[in-house]
Amino acid sequence: MAGFTAASAFASSQSVWAAEGQKAEAVLFDAFPIFDPSPVFTLAEELFPGKGAELSDLWRNRQFEYTWLRALSRHYQNFWQVTEESLVFAAGTLKLDLTAERRDRLMNAYLALKPWPDVPAALKSLTGAGLRLGLLSNLTADMLDACIKSSGLEGQFQHVLSTDSVKTYKPDARAYQVGVDALHLKREEIVFVAFAGWDAAGAKWFGYPTFWANRRHQPAAEMGVRPDATADDLTGLMNFVRP
Repeated sequence: MAGFTAASAFASSQSVWAAEGQKAEAVLFDAFPIFDPSPVFTLAEELFPGKGAELSDLWRNRQFEYTWLRALSRHYQNFWQVTEESLVFAAGTLKLDLTAERRDRLMNAYLALKPWPDVPAALKSLTGAGLRLGLLSNLTADMLDACIKSSGLEGQFQHVLSTDSVKTYKPDARAYQVGVDALHLKREEIVFVAFAGWDAAGAKWFGYPTFWANRRHQPAAEMGVRPDATADDLTGLMNFVRP
């Protein structure tokens, strides 16, 4: 996304979204703009020295491939099971000795995530502006609740929504519809904050005003659509929702 800065995105979005008289009433976050998953992958390197990065990349890619395949085929399993199956596959592909103890440590690391440094201040600003906040994630409700507790963010989100409730995964439109149904707002009134480029594209296709927290500095998904705003973190989110 060369040249597509947060500032230019704000200006572009405001000319369409704000000019049409739309106003954000709520913000829904994917889990990972809030919770930093890097300790999981640090642990992978600790358990498998010299192979942790390769294991992590294969695990993560297979994790999302499985969610998409299960959503398309209508053979649903929840994200916890998909994550474990992906880990077993990745370790087997790399011929790593994934003992039960190592598997459990890696899986349980997903229940102890901490927030990115900019998160508390961003949430405080949004709440102070009267916005309703929520999570809308492929993670199970138990995973989300555990991460909220681990992060010390209890009470920050009025809505903790898992796509598990409709037995599908983003970017299926039914997954994004969970937010509309729970908040009882128009989709144009709900800003969605994505972590992955494909999720930003899916949210935009669905009709959410979309802010991409591109923390991994990835190029945009080449799927014919762009988020309304892109930034490295949540610092500029307040300026987007309250221009």
